[in-house]
Amino acid sequence: MNFEIRFKSIAVRWFINVFAMVVATVVIAIVAFSVFFATVYIERIETLAEDYTFEFETLSSTNTESFEDAAVNLSGDFEYKSKVEVQVIDNKGKVLVSTTGFQPTDERMPDYEKALYANSGAATYRGKNSAGESILAKTTVIKNADGDILGAYRWISSMTATDKYIGNTVAILVLIGLGVIGFSAFSGIYFINSIVRPIRDVSNTARKIAMGDFETKIDIERNDEIGELCDTINYMATELREAETIKNDFISSVSHELRTPLTAIRGWGETAKMSIGTDEELVAKGIDVVLSEADRLSSLVEELLDFSRMQSGRLTVNTMPVDASYLLSSAADMYTELARQQGIELSYTKPSEASIIMGDGDRLKQVFINIIDNAVKYTEKGGLVLVTETREEGCVRIVVKDTGVGIPAADLDHVKEKFFKSNKTVRGSGIGLAVADEIIKQHQGLLFLESTEGVGTAVTIVLPLYEEPETEAEPEGEEEVIPVELLGSGGETEQNETETKEEENG
Repeated sequence: MNFEIRFKSIAVRWFINVFAMVVATVVIAIVAFSVFFATVYIERIETLAEDYTFEFETLSSTNTESFEDAAVNLSGDFEYKSKVEVQVIDNKGKVLVSTTGFQPTDERMPDYEKALYANSGAATYRGKNSAGESILAKTTVIKNADGDILGAYRWISSMTATDKYIGNTVAILVLIGLGVIGFSAFSGIYFINSIVRPIRDVSNTARKIAMGDFETKIDIERNDEIGELCDTINYMATELREAETIKNDFISSVSHELRTPLTAIRGWGETAKMSIGTDEELVAKGIDVVLSEADRLSSLVEELLDFSRMQSGRLTVNTMPVDASYLLSSAADMYTELARQQGIELSYTKPSEASIIMGDGDRLKQVFINIIDNAVKYTEKGGLVLVTETREEGCVRIVVKDTGVGIPAADLDHVKEKFFKSNKTVRGSGIGLAVADEIIKQHQGLLFLESTEGVGTAVTIVLPLYEEPETEAEPEGEEEVIPVELLGSGGETEQNETETKEEENG
């Protein structure tokens, strides 16, 4: 298994945070269990020895003269000689008799010395005898009824076999612990490697994507969070590739949109310059073309600026009561002659009743112009562009319907996205509809499209009508002042007011 540890990598963090904890837990468990097992086992040996030697407690009922004889008799009749050795000690610290039958040696007895001064009259010693054998010994002081020390008895148990048994048990525990640690290390390395390797692939792929290689993919199939991350990266690369294509198309389209009027301006400017004084009609025509193309450039630049404002959240509207019918009529009038020249019929009948809405007149007119311009652009000679306006409950519905080329069903959900152009053969930047949709949203309205390829497109705009707040009744004798902007066309009203004043002055 290939596993590389890097500084501050996931593997190092796992080792510090998880593996080290596992090792510490295993070590602590082994030590604790070993100590507990040894303690319990030794206590069991001590308990058995106490039970075996309990009969030597009867020496407390003797006296100084009969103590030794009683000790000899008990030692001779002791039935557990093969399990534990018992020594009887007089009050001077001399071993009188041993149940082994061997002559007692003058070895040091630390437990006897401690027992003489212990409140309980007993003490235990864990160590080695004079022969170097590991033993466990316990001395119990024997007193008569008056509290005088008659002597003591001391049992001794060999710990050689016990130590070996405990050592073997600890060794088994250590081997189990090492197995647990080894398994944890192997499974941890496998687990970390299964995470680190895909993450490195993701990192390498993300680096390639950042450098512009949107064709790269992560070939990892997993049904977990790593697999989900890989799918997300692949999806992001696809989206970025499509966005890059749209961006390039947008740059190409805008470049063409800018180059065409600039070429016309330069060409007609030079023609007009050379015709000054010789052909005034041609000069006038050239100036008209220059001004028209300049307006077209200005409109395109303004559209780009609006898009920039929309992207940064700075596209705002200054609302006031305005007549949507008048704005729509003005936009339709702008394209009536252009449509006629292209052999297209543009039909719009202004309703008799004004549709007052709360909105930004300039922004709304910009939307209407964009929608009608698109309808005319995508309609071929002999086609029809029908603009209708109807009032419904609390809103006005504006529909611009054409008999143009239509929009493919696959592109219909994307036409309001920035830079998107369904038909790349027709002029346009691909951002006008995105800006228009944002403006309508800021007016609390809706903009949606219905289209059938080869049949035509219908763009519907729904805007809420303005409800004038209720005011107190005006005093009699005062004329009601109607804001000029609430009337479809303010010019006629101003003219009538001027004529009235002249008549009054006359």
